[in-house]
Amino acid sequence: MKASEQLTSGYLEVEDGVDIYYEDIGEGQVIILVPGWTFTTKVFEHQFDYFSGNYRVISFDPRGHGRSTVTISGNDYVTQAADLAKLMAHLSVVRPILVGWSFGCLTMWQFIRDNGTDSIRGHVCIDLSPTPMTGIEGDWTEGNIYEIAHMYQAIQTVKERREFLVRFTEDVLIVQNADSELTSWIVDQSLISPGWVASNYLAAGMFSNYLEEAGKIDEAMPSLYVVADHWADTARNYLAKHTPNSRIESFGGHMMFWEYHRKFNKIFEDFIFKIENIN
Repeated sequence: MKASEQLTSGYLEVEDGVDIYYEDIGEGQVIILVPGWTFTTKVFEHQFDYFSGNYRVISFDPRGHGRSTVTISGNDYVTQAADLAKLMAHLSVVRPILVGWSFGCLTMWQFIRDNGTDSIRGHVCIDLSPTPMTGIEGDWTEGNIYEIAHMYQAIQTVKERREFLVRFTEDVLIVQNADSELTSWIVDQSLISPGWVASNYLAAGMFSNYLEEAGKIDEAMPSLYVVADHWADTARNYLAKHTPNSRIESFGGHMMFWEYHRKFNKIFEDFIFKIENIN
């Protein structure tokens, strides 16, 4: 981040009593970063630092996440996409490059379902299948129904959820050994969302299907998938079948954009250059 760049943060009331926290910095082509399940703008700190000197970078805490309002209703990706559309209108954003991480990809795909492929200029999905659960052998999914049910049950109390998040951080998010400070930073950020909010979002995400949108994106615009090493072969085969025009990169764990941010940022920067040259 250049010294001359000033981060603007604020809140947008998307409906009565519901405020969405957002951050906005830089000028030029707009990049919108959508965080995943229970996470916040903080996970994109390295992308803000790297890209804000040449681009306008925006991110937000979805409702029920971080600094945004906790709500009884709307803890799903249809509502989250509608909130994103309102934020874009508020900030006078048109045709951004949308980047979703994990379940943030669901928000991105729902936004495109609602607004069409012409509403964005480029698509980046970080480590999520358009079909998180299918029951079809060989598909790239989050797991079978039994594994997902186990995950859902594992987050029903604060103690169990913290234990789950520690394991998830050490086994899935971070490839290198995560020290206690890093683990706490990740886990504490996620635990800001109440358990029932986290459960609602988890269920909404697992039962999503955006394969049609992924196909439309693949035909309409530059598209990039960055996937973790642990399921790269399965993901590549699946994406080659359903999104044959999209670029695929694989390295690191589920949070590779943070852990290996230099590599990720170079890949993303190259992707942006190609968009600018063809549009």
